[in-house]
Amino acid sequence: MIDFPIGEAARRSGVTIETIRYYEREGIVPVAERSANGRRRYDAKAVARLRFVKRCRDLGFSISEVRALMSPASDESANCAKVQGIGEAHLDDVRGKIADLNRFETALVELLSHCEAGRTDCPMLKELLAN
Repeated sequence: MIDFPIGEAARRSGVTIETIRYYEREGIVPVAERSANGRRRYDAKAVARLRFVKRCRDLGFSISEVRALMSPASDESANCAKVQGIGEAHLDDVRGKIADLNRFETALVELLSHCEAGRTDCPMLKELLAN
């Protein structure tokens, strides 16, 4: 069995060493086996699991959602419905955030439209300070 030190596991998975340690503390990934000299060692399965977590996090899944996705990911006979439910809920959250960001953009464009170079009074600050 080929195993890797933590630095190589980090490089292969695309996460930092500190992130690996954090995932271990949080129980996202199992605590690594230790070599005779006490150093963490990761096999290919552990690196694949770190890559899975990274991809989930890159898509904005929370730690609790990643945990929920882990069980079906490790069970080849798992039903896709659970994963679909988690994905749909996350997509709804993402769409809500996009709607919020669009509202923020509209408000900022409106506030900035009143700004003019060289003014000594700032309409944007007045609006933000208004009761």
